[in-house]
Amino acid sequence: MSKADAARAPERHDLVWPSASGWRQLLDQVAVGDRAAIARWQQADWPAVVRRHDPADAGANAAASDKIYLGIALPPDAVDGCKCRIALSINKALVRTLRAPLALNDVIATAPPRWRADLQGLADGASTEEIALRVYGSLALQTLTGQTYLTDRSDIDILFAPNSRKQLEVGITLLSDFARNLPLDGEIRFPDGQAVAWKEWINTVGAASAVAAQRNLRARVLAKSLQRVQLQPPAKLLASLELTP
Repeated sequence: MSKADAARAPERHDLVWPSASGWRQLLDQVAVGDRAAIARWQQADWPAVVRRHDPADAGANAAASDKIYLGIALPPDAVDGCKCRIALSINKALVRTLRAPLALNDVIATAPPRWRADLQGLADGASTEEIALRVYGSLALQTLTGQTYLTDRSDIDILFAPNSRKQLEVGITLLSDFARNLPLDGEIRFPDGQAVAWKEWINTVGAASAVAAQRNLRARVLAKSLQRVQLQPPAKLLASLELTP
């Protein structure tokens, strides 16, 4: 892994390309029936995706662990639509490349034609406001692998990482506006690494986040991090934005 990659802490939804030794480590972990899929991923040089720590490893020890927990999601079965996910872990030293999820602009060309104009509008609006939107899930995997992941029921999973309360409110408004025409879903990732579904945030807190959070101190949202899933008061998550340089 490069010096820049090594200095970057992994986050959920990040993309990981193992080294040759890393792929061998992954192959050793999986059942015989999954080895062909892992070998195909290695041959095609497709990435795995960072996932939450296994529950048995969560807690203080997980933070100091030299492991990164990964997942490989196979395309939906052509017959029954079943989605197979392979859970893996890798030593950090065996990671060749660690990258953030794909930028929204990177997936527009591979999106279904009916989505492209609105996705471009969303990307342009985010750029105007200097908001970085990234994509994970089915659309990102289809872009990365060229395989068919999207179905008629697929959502577009957007990852939004605001750096201020004002940017949070502007970004939520932008996502809400484009959700009228696009099947948008996804998460807000706060600076402390915790992420909340942006639709849940709207339903619980609303667009004027700072005001609503102070008025309803008993409100809670489901927050996900690398280590755990827990209910958190919105005010606590907003406080992490205040600490952003």
